[in-house]
Amino acid sequence: MSSELRIKKLRGSGGYIMARVSDEQQMKGNLGGPDLFLAPIGRLDAEFITKHFCNTCEKEFEGPPKIEFENPNEEVAENLMLAEKGQYICNSCNSSIAEYREFKKQDEQENVGTARSIEQVANVPQVETSQIQHTEIQSTSQSSQETTTQPGPVTSISSIEGRSVIDENANKIGIAKQVGIDAAQSMVLVISKNDGSEGSIPWKNIKKVGEVVLLGNPEETSQPGKCSCGFVNKDGSKFCEECGTPLS
Repeated sequence: MSSELRIKKLRGSGGYIMARVSDEQQMKGNLGGPDLFLAPIGRLDAEFITKHFCNTCEKEFEGPPKIEFENPNEEVAENLMLAEKGQYICNSCNSSIAEYREFKKQDEQENVGTARSIEQVANVPQVETSQIQHTEIQSTSQSSQETTTQPGPVTSISSIEGRSVIDENANKIGIAKQVGIDAAQSMVLVISKNDGSEGSIPWKNIKKVGEVVLLGNPEETSQPGKCSCGFVNKDGSKFCEECGTPLS
């Protein structure tokens, strides 16, 4: 892989920057679309930033924005620390151009345990509605605590869009895109995986929605019609509608 630095546009929620980045950084910032995003990359040295654009000012400025960060070392789950959080700030109006969060495990040999608290989907603001095909979402099992909407529409929660999705082993597995309803009418989180493909996670697997989306391993319960692939079939089905596996 080439180590050459290239000038790229890196987008944030409040604007963008133009910066010299490596191939590895480009891979981090690629969420599967044509644009690169700054949040997954984290903190860049100011000397590599050539320009920044502020949505509030509606203007592009020469040079880097202000970069402010802190190291809270806050334990967000067992064996998972919020090591650094920061933001890129417009030099002119002090508006936030982008934010980022970096996490680390205290013990790399151990798994991440239960998060400190569970954030319910009802507490997440900015609910919007959009349409996507059910076939684009992997089917998942239902949970008694999940909330469903009308069949067809998908509830997109823009406030978590672009946040890193961290699994129970403190590995980043992708970026949150939207909250949706799968073919079994269960709530799921649609994500862009690290390889650029799209996937979904049952909402009951989400332990905390905060600066990142933190996953866990909920206790599995037996469900009629549930296939080993995770798809929940209709009662009485003899074969999985998703993969064709015979159901016991």
